[in-house]
Amino acid sequence: MANCPALFIAAPASGQGKSTVTAALARYHRNQGRVVRVFKSGPDFLDPMIHERASGHPVYQLDLWLVGEAACRHLLSEAAAEADLILIEGVMGLYDGTPSSADLAACFGVPVVAVIDATAMAQTFGAIAFGLKHYRASQNNKELPFAGVIANRVASTGHAGMLAESLPDDIPYYGTLLRNEAMVLPERHLGLVQASELDDLEQRLEAGAAAIKHAGITPLPAAVAFSAPHCEPPPPLLTGVRIAIARDAAFAFIYPANLDLLRAMGAELTFFSPLRDTQLPACDALWLPGGYPELHLHTLDSNLPIKQSIRAHHQAHKPLLAECGGMLYLLDELQNQEGDRGEMVGLLQGHAVMQPQLAGLGMQSAPLPEGRLTAHTFHHSAMATGLTPITHGVRQCGGSPGEPIYRQHRLTASYLHLYFASNPQATAALFRPA
Repeated sequence: MANCPALFIAAPASGQGKSTVTAALARYHRNQGRVVRVFKSGPDFLDPMIHERASGHPVYQLDLWLVGEAACRHLLSEAAAEADLILIEGVMGLYDGTPSSADLAACFGVPVVAVIDATAMAQTFGAIAFGLKHYRASQNNKELPFAGVIANRVASTGHAGMLAESLPDDIPYYGTLLRNEAMVLPERHLGLVQASELDDLEQRLEAGAAAIKHAGITPLPAAVAFSAPHCEPPPPLLTGVRIAIARDAAFAFIYPANLDLLRAMGAELTFFSPLRDTQLPACDALWLPGGYPELHLHTLDSNLPIKQSIRAHHQAHKPLLAECGGMLYLLDELQNQEGDRGEMVGLLQGHAVMQPQLAGLGMQSAPLPEGRLTAHTFHHSAMATGLTPITHGVRQCGGSPGEPIYRQHRLTASYLHLYFASNPQATAALFRPA
């Protein structure tokens, strides 16, 4: 059992500013000399990149379905043993999804503070806060640990006064954050812009920390007791296997927990860039994760040597896992929203076109021949191919078949982002040479 101050940052919806507030809180407390561990609930690659820069520590996912309660509890207990503060950023709205951010906060007893965008709002602020605090109890008679609310994007001190007066007596007012473009984190079609692409990220984080200090949102929250279940170490099924992993501005959607599992099973990991490198490093297996290949069409198109190196890897019947953007890179052609086209690796017949709207979203499991893994999908592209999938993802909430999964020799490709620790044996089988 480890005790650590902890806070769950939620909101009534996406776009309220909870990522900015979480990063600002992390940077403020880090600046005070505290060890801050940040977690992100639900599947997300972009927010954790920002929070890692803000806190100075890797950011892991927490999700009762994707990760599992026992693994979440283990991650929190490990963090509590070393940290002075744990921050958990919710996903979408507090009650969205099954299980929701509220379910996660309640499961581990972490008090919730709700970030509410107060733009064009006055007394309704109190009504929203009341609903966020009491909705769970109205549904199942189980109270949510609720610490209070933060008013975000407030216009003036007078506006802040109206918001504070609207709150019921049982809901603490955590503080006011005025509109401040200096701390805003820019976005694009899949969410926040990657941390590595923001030249002024440090200035934005420091501006956020200063805003937290000015608003007085500085005291440490109450300590929460985190217990750790016993977890058996994964079997050493990848001992001696060298896995090359694409990691650069085009391919960066990688869960730290996935890397941890591969290393724990004995794999040696080496990283390369399809944007810059001209050949694969010596490896037994290859992983092309998701990312933004559509933003780097010309560079990926023109790097002929690395494409030939990847084709040679596949022709040698070596394992190759391609997820979402990694799969798009293996197609014949990829087209961005502006109509520009780039010739890709050509291992998968077909092409993809970026769409102006979301084309795929949600939790799915991947019923691979090696075993079932939890996964999720989130993409803005539409893919046309004559290939026949070996299976489809299974949606968490049922309904129509999920994302198609393709297999050619040892190449496995899909829009799905796999969570490796959900099935270590199946993961090892994907990467282990024949």
